[in-house]
Amino acid sequence: MAGGWAPDGTVQDQIDDTIADAVLRARTLLPSGDSETHCEDCGEPIPERRRVAVPGVRTCVACQSGRDTRTVMSGINRRGSKDSQLR
Repeated sequence: MAGGWAPDGTVQDQIDDTIADAVLRARTLLPSGDSETHCEDCGEPIPERRRVAVPGVRTCVACQSGRDTRTVMSGINRRGSKDSQLR
């Protein structure tokens, strides 16, 4: 049940759109193409099994784990500010 002038289901639609955007962004960040034989970050050899399992891999497991721990913000705010809702 939405409040005010918003139709029912609006909040769920915003949630669904946010999830869809996140999935699309994650898919664009997946590696593709030929795999590197050595890590771009540290220069260590990338094992053959990793190169076969992850096509287009560019980093070793240790360096990729470090990259994965960084927080990435999507930059989309679908909620807006209270001021914009009152106009």
